[in-house]
Amino acid sequence: MTHAHPVDAHGITPAYLTGLMAEVIPGASVEAVEIVDAKTYGEQMVSTAGRAILELRYGAGTPADVPQQVVLKLPRGVDTIMAPFYRNEVAFYRRIRPELSIEAPRCFGGDFDPDTTRFGLLLEDLTKRGARFPNVTQPITPVIVRSVLDTLASVHARYWESPRFGTDLSWVEGHVGGGVAELMNGAAPIIIQQEIDNENFKREMVQRLRTTGPELLAGVQAVQRHQATLPCTLLHGDTHLGNTYLLPDGTGGLLDWQLMVHGHHMHDVNYLITTSLSIGDRRTNERELLGYYLDRLHAEGVAAPPSFDQAWDEYRLALVWGVYIGWLTTPVVNYGWEINVLNHLRLTTAFEDHDTGERVAKLV
Repeated sequence: MTHAHPVDAHGITPAYLTGLMAEVIPGASVEAVEIVDAKTYGEQMVSTAGRAILELRYGAGTPADVPQQVVLKLPRGVDTIMAPFYRNEVAFYRRIRPELSIEAPRCFGGDFDPDTTRFGLLLEDLTKRGARFPNVTQPITPVIVRSVLDTLASVHARYWESPRFGTDLSWVEGHVGGGVAELMNGAAPIIIQQEIDNENFKREMVQRLRTTGPELLAGVQAVQRHQATLPCTLLHGDTHLGNTYLLPDGTGGLLDWQLMVHGHHMHDVNYLITTSLSIGDRRTNERELLGYYLDRLHAEGVAAPPSFDQAWDEYRLALVWGVYIGWLTTPVVNYGWEINVLNHLRLTTAFEDHDTGERVAKLV
């Protein structure tokens, strides 16, 4: 890249976009750009990165299948704290996404600048395929969850205990090492404790679990050390309902791959199920959904997937991450009051239902 990555809609020029697309779509040339919409941190579901919807006009020689409307992900202002997330997501879309046949956005260009810690990621506008984007305020059925589990099983099976994590995929980070893990174990606990101290509902939810921020952090770290010794694969890493989408034919897809890591599959499966379903529906259906996922894992090529009992034990342990990192770290401004509270309520209730605190304490 020869152009500095912008931090907002100003600076999104045809020259910048042409440079961003150059390696992914050779010959592409952007002649004009119109900003259809733009959101920065704290605006309507914008969390760790800004987004702009762009209408593009191309020059001669641009491939015919490049869409006119695209989404550009931008850094969150001049804040460098999110740099590991930005670097990670660009690496996923540039180095892993091309070899996957799953439902995830198509990428038209991406770059991370380590000197400025800024990035740009040009993705398809999924609304053009009729995608809808669910959240916890909407009724979600087990059928919908199964559709996303199909996508997860496909990813997990492809990289199940892959020797490539020691060769060409050795750059993929894990839960216990790398820039993402350092952020989660360094900056995130400070932010989380501020949330606990200053948001009454978060403080009382933690009190309801008869624990503290530091105890939850120690539990997350213990579970991740433990699960790193078990069969691992490529994870999406942040599979809450708000990072999914649904196509008109019922296919479920995954957005926002910033937390992609090499880790234990129950991390993804638990976070999806416990944030997607109402408390009652989760209690009724989670065992069946876990069994469905294990069947899909086998169908996708894992010859000897874990037994149900093994997976169930790890599923219950994995809850501690969702409670602590997943939503205690998320300010209300990011998603609004109702979405924030409902995610917390679902996760902490599951934490109690599964005696996760007692189970985790045995590992600490």
